[in-house]
Amino acid sequence: MIYKIFPAIFFLIFSIFSSKITFTEPEKPKKPEIASALIPSSDSNIETIYSHLNSNQFELPNLESFSAALKGFYSLKERGLVQKDILTLVDFSLSSNVKRLWVIDLETNTILYNSLVAHGRNTGEEYANSFSNTNSSYKSSLGFYLTGEVYQGKHGMSLKLDGLEKGVNDNARQRGVVMHSANYVSNSFIKSNKRLGRSQGCPAIPQELLSGIVNTIKNKSCLFIYHPSRSLDKIAVLSS
Repeated sequence: MIYKIFPAIFFLIFSIFSSKITFTEPEKPKKPEIASALIPSSDSNIETIYSHLNSNQFELPNLESFSAALKGFYSLKERGLVQKDILTLVDFSLSSNVKRLWVIDLETNTILYNSLVAHGRNTGEEYANSFSNTNSSYKSSLGFYLTGEVYQGKHGMSLKLDGLEKGVNDNARQRGVVMHSANYVSNSFIKSNKRLGRSQGCPAIPQELLSGIVNTIKNKSCLFIYHPSRSLDKIAVLSS
């Protein structure tokens, strides 16, 4: 009989002690989140984020264009419009013969892509200098966009874009301004024509990078097209 009592007593004692024991999971190592930790309320914070960018062996964007892009990104995020910590920056102050598009992961502060990108045929030759929000202008539009959905169009895989700045780029969807690939966005075209090919207003990119870039930035990430002709004060005014 006693051999039946001891197991019961042991189980009771174990239950009492184990009920007082709490277990905590070991902390997971944290990823470096410089951009997430430093909301750019000041230029010094932006410069800190910029200085910690992991170039991933790509060229860094200019500080001025990056600063404008980051301020707008966080303004959009505070409004709940941006749903990804991905920032795409296009700097139209640069020659079309250089890589002037950057896709940046702000969670890890890493540049994921650095690419050639076309401007509209009526926006300029090698350099972009004229912009429009008007249908059939064949010009690029500046400012902040939200990326939309992926679809199959006349250029194949393409990405819808929604302009967020009234009178600046808010006709983008109506105009059919989308991100797509084109064979004229290539180093071979530059070599033959002394400049990159031009679009009808879309930010066209190389065919070999389209899938990777589009799948990274689709569905409500921030895209910003920069040019110094626009006042930075005006850039802060975004439509919801």
